[in-house]
Amino acid sequence: MAGLVDIATLLEKSEQYPEAFLEQDDMLKRGGKSAIKRPPTFYNLTMALIKTDLLKVVAKNQLTVLAPTDEAFQQLFTQLGVKGIRDLSADQLRPILLYHVIQGKVWSSQLKNGFTPTLNGSAVEVKLGNGVMFNDANVLFANIRALNGVIHVIDKVLLPPTQSLVDIAAGNPDFSILVTAVKAAGLDGVLATGGPFTVFAPTNDAFVALLAELKLNSVEELIAAIGGVAGLKKVLLYHVVDGRVYSSDLPAGPLQVTSKEGGKFTINASVLKITDASGRESGLVPSLLNIQGNNGVIHVIDRVILPEL
Repeated sequence: MAGLVDIATLLEKSEQYPEAFLEQDDMLKRGGKSAIKRPPTFYNLTMALIKTDLLKVVAKNQLTVLAPTDEAFQQLFTQLGVKGIRDLSADQLRPILLYHVIQGKVWSSQLKNGFTPTLNGSAVEVKLGNGVMFNDANVLFANIRALNGVIHVIDKVLLPPTQSLVDIAAGNPDFSILVTAVKAAGLDGVLATGGPFTVFAPTNDAFVALLAELKLNSVEELIAAIGGVAGLKKVLLYHVVDGRVYSSDLPAGPLQVTSKEGGKFTINASVLKITDASGRESGLVPSLLNIQGNNGVIHVIDRVILPEL
């Protein structure tokens, strides 16, 4: 190749630059992937970028693009029951495309297990081991060098989260008490459309345990005991933190966090525990961390934490 070209050109004319796809990352080789003799093509990705006016964005800015092949897009079309890119609107495509773009140049050697933010706002999960994965997509070619960034070729189109934090909770019967409390406190609007937020979400069992702890018989009695709707709002906002905080963002040791309520609590990721203002402990449920919504992330906890009331 005579010289480097920008990301957009390399995607649009990949077959003219076969040598760009010959060198695969060492980590990828250890995953046992076989080299693809013919460079992958990105007609569908290119057409989607043109349709959404994002082609110039990936041509001029320093970016890392997770590039689904044409075969990956065909799988998406089958999944959605459409014939091709023409059947998807720019509004449908734009959040999907931005979910495949990371700010700056990120080489595979810089990747770590955990979550990496995208230009969509939500994060992709990086999984290292037998090769490299972003969410449930495998990397076919890593570290494709372009003039203004890096391309990692993937075998599946990544779909960003589309539900709000409130919608996610409302769709899970284990959070029916939490959802009822959020609505009673008048917080459902802001937690559905505001943010981004990180919510530490107590289950129904956690609320039942709190009633037993306080020797109360109902949620109505709980609301009265903590100072009415104002007290309920205070307790609920104590479970909310500004921004998207993934488990992989937390240090191994204790970290003091300031909640939306204004009070502080301590997270110890090494033992998956939260300690509230009164020294009460709540456990983070390991299998229910990093649940992504379009306006934040949810971590499920097994005990309601309480601010100073």
